[in-house]
Amino acid sequence: MPQMSPLKWLTLMLTFVMIFFMFNLVNFFFSSYSPSQVFQKWSKTSKPWKW
Repeated sequence: MPQMSPLKWLTLMLTFVMIFFMFNLVNFFFSSYSPSQVFQKWSKTSKPWKW
């Protein structure tokens, strides 16, 4: 069984690290998060404070 040189291991590791970063960036920037309507309605109501 042939062995891999250290440079090959380094390129393999860098390839997987780059794939990992790209996957995380895609999930971070292109995830569609929309708050629920109940939360938006609740956050907009103001309570009349009587001091």
